[in-house]
Amino acid sequence: MYIKRRLDGSLTTFKNLHFSSTCRIKSSHRYRVTVGIGGNEGDVKRRFEHLRVFLKRDRRFELIQTALILKNPPFGFLDQDDFFNSIIVLQVSMQPLAFLDYLHSVEKKFARKRSFANAPRTLDLDIIFFDNRVVKLDRLTIPHTSWFQRDSVMIPLRDINI
Repeated sequence: MYIKRRLDGSLTTFKNLHFSSTCRIKSSHRYRVTVGIGGNEGDVKRRFEHLRVFLKRDRRFELIQTALILKNPPFGFLDQDDFFNSIIVLQVSMQPLAFLDYLHSVEKKFARKRSFANAPRTLDLDIIFFDNRVVKLDRLTIPHTSWFQRDSVMIPLRDINI
């Protein structure tokens, strides 16, 4: 069950026992990574729950924190359903590019199809922050480009202590 709260005409938050919680504080993994999660196809909130369980089972990192879930309108390509977005914080020992490759494999596992920019999707996983690193490569930019301009990132980030 979710606790629903409307922020304004187009933004709604959802909280439950698993989203908006601290899972673990101490970890033996080196890097703290903030990942944006999103989607707008199918039962996205249920998929987020499955993702949380999937990530908790992987010993290569530890799930530290989850933020509330935000329902918000799409941007870019507007002719699609609203998105659900949240933030998860993990402790990892992988390097940024290896972790990005891992996230892409998780997206595929959850039936993500890449058709065009800002297309509807089952699951979108973006590295927002990777410790205090700054990375500028063709495949990866950290911190994530324009994270501070998006409600889909800023509102869930306010829910957690980073």
